[in-house]
Amino acid sequence: MVPTINLAICWKLFIKYNFIFKDNQQVTIYNIYYDGHLNDCTPELFLSNINNLTSFILFSHYLAGLIEGDGTIIVPKHERSPKGKLYYPSIQIVFSKQNYLLCKYIQEKIGHGSISFKQDKKVYILTFNSFSSIITISNIINGKMRGPKIHQFNKLINYINYKSNIQKIKTISPDISPLDSNPWLTGFIEADGSFQIRTTISSKYPRIAISFEITQSKITKYNYDTYYIMYIIAEFLESKVEKIRCNTNYPQYRVRTKSINTNDNIVKYLTKYPLKGTKYLDFKDWYKVFLPFKEKTHIKNIEYILNIKSQMNNKRIVFNLDHLNNSLNHFY
Repeated sequence: MVPTINLAICWKLFIKYNFIFKDNQQVTIYNIYYDGHLNDCTPELFLSNINNLTSFILFSHYLAGLIEGDGTIIVPKHERSPKGKLYYPSIQIVFSKQNYLLCKYIQEKIGHGSISFKQDKKVYILTFNSFSSIITISNIINGKMRGPKIHQFNKLINYINYKSNIQKIKTISPDISPLDSNPWLTGFIEADGSFQIRTTISSKYPRIAISFEITQSKITKYNYDTYYIMYIIAEFLESKVEKIRCNTNYPQYRVRTKSINTNDNIVKYLTKYPLKGTKYLDFKDWYKVFLPFKEKTHIKNIEYILNIKSQMNNKRIVFNLDHLNNSLNHFY
């Protein structure tokens, strides 16, 4: 028997818009809430709304990871320049030239932001600098941050609260949930991860190795150490944090998977929470090489592996992002 639908009070997602004016700027506030009772809806409608909300929550974790990797949070130290020009806060995310579709998708998903192309570095920059866009993205990623960039993010929230006469945004502590509970790490990998295949075939005994790597500057632009977040990632992957480039002006931390087990850990995670940009293509190729390693047939498949290696990472010339098009309605 088909249940009766009470359209008047069915469980739906409502978005309320408030308009506040301050410093000659219109601020749009989104208040998301549910109205109704679960028993007043069909299971199909209920599950549809819950799935949409779950997908957006997962997207918010991914976005937080992406911003912590390739994002910049700018908070003005002064109201105006010496010439009287107003300073504004902004959040910027950098995308490679090949990741324009991902950049555009995130802009449309959030409903804010402007995209510019930086010719000298061949990158796209997604910028949020209107007050409404800053508030929107702050509400999306608040409580999802894990690394030292949360300090700058909290400064941004304090700035918003100081400048606005709306309901204050509460700063939330860093997310300490298990890494495999959401795609924060996927967003972080999208920014700073890489999939490596190393081959030495000139010697008498050919050697092939694969690894996944994440590197971070030891100290951030705002003088915070990145060791703790790298330790959390290393512990999750059953690896360790290495110090590299110690004798340079730019020392780094690196987490690298080397064994079958540690590589399998990243495979399981990225199968559960797939990458969305061009690194998804590199992961797919890397995974093709991982399988012979797992089966201990990699030495017999050297030519196959060399062929894959010759067409991935910075040697890739074909970028098919159909996987992103397929996830437009549901990010996860």
